[in-house]
Amino acid sequence: MNPVPMLRLEGVGKSYGNATVMRGVTFDVAGGEFIVFVGPSGCGKSTLLRMICGLETVSTGRVEIEGKLANDIPAASRGLALVFQSYALYPHMTVRQNMAFGLENLRTPKAEIERRVAEAARMLRLESLLARRPTQLSGGQRQRVAIGRAIVREPRIFLFDEPLSNLDAELRVEMRAELADLHRRLAATMIYVTHDQVEAMTMADRIVVLRAGQVEQVGRPLDLYNHPRNRFVAGFIGSPRMNFLEGRVVESQGGWTSIEVEGVGTLRARGTLPVGAAASLGIRPEHVEAGPIESGEATPNLVHGQAAAIEQLGGSSFVRLASPAINLHIAGQTSVRFGDEVAASLPPDRLHLFDAEGQRVSP
Repeated sequence: MNPVPMLRLEGVGKSYGNATVMRGVTFDVAGGEFIVFVGPSGCGKSTLLRMICGLETVSTGRVEIEGKLANDIPAASRGLALVFQSYALYPHMTVRQNMAFGLENLRTPKAEIERRVAEAARMLRLESLLARRPTQLSGGQRQRVAIGRAIVREPRIFLFDEPLSNLDAELRVEMRAELADLHRRLAATMIYVTHDQVEAMTMADRIVVLRAGQVEQVGRPLDLYNHPRNRFVAGFIGSPRMNFLEGRVVESQGGWTSIEVEGVGTLRARGTLPVGAAASLGIRPEHVEAGPIESGEATPNLVHGQAAAIEQLGGSSFVRLASPAINLHIAGQTSVRFGDEVAASLPPDRLHLFDAEGQRVSP
């Protein structure tokens, strides 16, 4: 018998008057999972999180927590803890007081409050900061206090609403590692909202990709990377984003399809589409193989283009061709310069084939 999921969403939707902003959201979250909601701004990530925690009402469908319908349970009674993007700390209170405040409102015994605050402070390396006020803390320290305030409540599910977006790039990387480590140590269920797909790929057990209020795909990070369900997921997951070429099917047999791409020629990819159908081909920059132009004439799916931009990062390089518009990710440093003609091979087994509606048809 399958265990009851920690959280189940079944056909969840949200409307404001005649405007529907979420529709038909359905998936389960197992106990101890780290789930990340990812998608572009305005896709409904934060709205969905707020419906889970009870700060927004559910217009349609069911929210179940440990098998119990939670639609009408007040936010304070759901046993969840939400960490906001803005930290939401009380500026006149010390770190200790901020972390203890919620427990005091619940009339938790003083000794228990002290135990929980001390344990959370130790876990988050805040012991030396307990007497300080938020204005005396760095951004990363404030974020740890906000997380500590959630930890002391010992919630069934932690909810994070873009908690790292106010931090600089270096600190975000550090805090990502800290959150992942915290998840392992607590073995807690966590749901994390971000628009940054790098955060999603590096932190999640599973990713929920959202667009325009609907779930596009749910899966493990590498499953979404290797087997995106559609062109939207393929373009959103992966950095830099996937290259796309538009064309029309000229031949389809034996599980292979040939696509005529204007200005490029005929390219082959796995998958089957009818002759004459519009199609898209996608390939990730790291899967494009660059080489000297004179050596590539017999290479399958060979394209030539002029280098329009070069980014040397030391350990790797990025080259963008002007026509066709393709990004190449080259390991190490490159001798390519602006205006050079570059030969690039698009390996057939690395190409993703999408139909006219953007659905992936590759095996």
